[in-house]
Formats: sequence, C-alpha cells, structure tokens
Amino acid sequence: MERIAVLGLGHMGTPMARRLVEQGFPVSVWNRTAGRADEVAGATVADTPESAVAGADVVITMLTDGPAVESVLFGPSGAAAGLGAGTTLVEMSTIGPEALAAISARLPEGVDIVDAPVAGSTQAAASGTLTILAGGSERAFAKAEPVLAALGTIRRCGGPGSGAALKLVLNTALVTALTSLADVLAVAKALGVDRADALDALRAGPLGIAVQRATAGTGHFAVRLAAKDLDLALRGAGAGPEDLPVARAADGHLRAAVDDGRGDDDISTLIGEGKPS
Repeated sequence: MERIAVLGLGHMGTPMARRLVEQGFPVSVWNRTAGRADEVAGATVADTPESAVAGADVVITMLTDGPAVESVLFGPSGAAAGLGAGTTLVEMSTIGPEALAAISARLPEGVDIVDAPVAGSTQAAASGTLTILAGGSERAFAKAEPVLAALGTIRRCGGPGSGAALKLVLNTALVTALTSLADVLAVAKALGVDRADALDALRAGPLGIAVQRATAGTGHFAVRLAAKDLDLALRGAGAGPEDLPVARAADGHLRAAVDDGRGDDDISTLIGEGKPS
C-alpha cells in the first residue's frame, strides 16, 4: 500500500491519520506539538516534517492556513527537502487557490500536488465519511485517489486549485447562513417566539441546514478559522468595501466573536444562547 505522511494533527488531522492507519496504510506523522502524535496509535512519529515524508508516496498537509503550510513545507527541516520525484502532495487545509498556486510553484521537480480540502465534522473524519473536494491533474489525482477514498466520498472538481476554490464557496455559504440564523433568532426573541419552537420550525425552511449544523454539537470549526476562510473568499472574489454585503456582514459577526474571546469556539457560537458546548 502507498506510504503516507500526515503533517498536522489538529481537530481534523488526528482522526484522518487514525483512519488511514485503521485502513492498513503505513503512516508517518508530524505535528508541531509533538504530544498530539500519541493520539495516532500505529503511526510512526517523526521529529521534523522532512523526516516524516522520507520515503512517502503521498504526503497530506492539514494545517491552519497558508503561512503554516508554507512554513511546514519550506521552513527549517521542511518537508519539501524530503520530497522525492513521484511523490504526491495532497493539500487538505483551507488555504484558497492563490496560496495553493504559490506552493505548487515552489515544489521540487517531479512532485505533483492535489488540492483536496474537506467538508464534514471530526466524526466524519474518524468514520471515513468526509466529502473531499479534489482538484489537480489527472496524473496527480490518480496517485492520491486510493488514499482519499479511504477518508470519504471524493468530488472531482477539475484542475489545480478547483477544490480549494469550491471549499471557499461552501464555507461562505455556511457562515452567511449561520449569521442569518443568528438574526432570525434575534427577531424570534424580540417577538416572544420560543427559541426551541423557532428552531424546530426553521428546520423545514431554507435555513434548515444551518439549524442542523448549529445544533448538532458534533463539529468543531473555530470562529477564527471561519473568519480566515471568509477573508480568503472576499479577497479571492476581489470584493471591495461595498461588494458582497451579506458576506461582509457575516465577516463582522465573526470578527466580533473573535474580539469577544470566542475565536476558538465552534461557529455554532454565532447563534448565541443555547449553543452546543
């Protein structure tokens, strides 16, 4: 089976690495906080990104943002120095197509890249039921496909950067829906409508998916990361101060939550009282 290196063991990277071990892949892992590697039984723990990718056929990065990916790949003892010709880098963080292109241009000759950000909760990562948004050349995708298939259902998006772009579209939809739901619940409260009754009625309407996500209590998508993703979407769309007013309003909600000390909370915090813990 393909040898896999997983760089980044956060909320999503850890269950993904465990899932790959469970599926029989030989896996090496690296994380900036070394103790997190103890949560992936059966994996080989590396001291540096460069040593983690030695001999790997597929390298997965699941990190916070574009600068973090660049640091892990190209910084001191970075993974890029250990990538051999024929290796495929699968970039699963949410960094947007512009950052993906910049990273691709710096990779050693003979190293392919697939952008494959995911939609789904930590539970979906653990059970192999993520939705994976894959972009890249046919050659690169063919190498990565068996690994991605172990993690979930693959949606083939097109050429390089197409998966990264679609992920920003999906996250823009999620965040604007949740902030709309927050406003709707504020109206319900002002009119004396019971919150539980309002949420129950809203499940069958256009905000039903937002209600489901806000009340499930099974995901963890930090507010500060949602703010980062929405900023990527706004910049990628070339949006000026007067453009995309709904997304701009959602951005204001996110930044207010960060300023209020809720940056590491799940985005369900946006709907206020009664949010899942």
